[in-house]
Amino acid sequence: MEPVIVTNPPRADAGQVTKLAEYGVATVHEALGRSGLLGPDLRPIQDGARIGGTAVTALCWPGDNLMIHAAVEQCQEGDVLVVTTTSPSRDGLFGELFATALRHRGVRGLVINAGVRDVAELRELGFPVWSAAVSAQGTVKATAGAVNVPVVLGGQVVHPGDAILADDDGVLRVRRQDVEEGLKASQARLEKEAAAREAFAAGQLGLDRYGLREKLEALGVRYLTAEEYEKEQG
Repeated sequence: MEPVIVTNPPRADAGQVTKLAEYGVATVHEALGRSGLLGPDLRPIQDGARIGGTAVTALCWPGDNLMIHAAVEQCQEGDVLVVTTTSPSRDGLFGELFATALRHRGVRGLVINAGVRDVAELRELGFPVWSAAVSAQGTVKATAGAVNVPVVLGGQVVHPGDAILADDDGVLRVRRQDVEEGLKASQARLEKEAAAREAFAAGQLGLDRYGLREKLEALGVRYLTAEEYEKEQG
């Protein structure tokens, strides 16, 4: 890993990213072919938060938050700070003081594949966080890493400037060049879901709406009465 801080990378359009976040992680994930989800390990420390912003990335060494300090300087209005480590770490790399500095710069939240602390204070500040752990374990500031380079979280590559969406369902990366497509596809999916919701409210079953009876039959699934089933089981 080259120790480097990349300044002012190209970012996805902030207005489009904000609009995309309104659809929610699950809808956008499905609309874009179930791509970009950063996995189930990143969980919100709060309920009900929904954010969208452009990624500023920080690659740190385990137990060392030096590069988060460097990343704060590179953050601007509408960003989301995305942090990971060179090898697995659950130490509390981030806390209230970092959040205070980032709020001043207009940062919308944090996604970190490590630990956070000062959770009560973060909630009180209203600074949204998605993390892999909560830990009071402190850290050092000793080892060079990198800022605004591609990083990997949950098997997905996050480039600086990509769109990051996060809510109660998890965290999603949308490539900078795919944001406009994501808006169109998410709107189409929203309309499709609205039609399905209306049909289900009127009593239609998913088995019929989605043609699943034929699939069950093709898979060899049979309908048996309780008596027939008991008889077959002997």
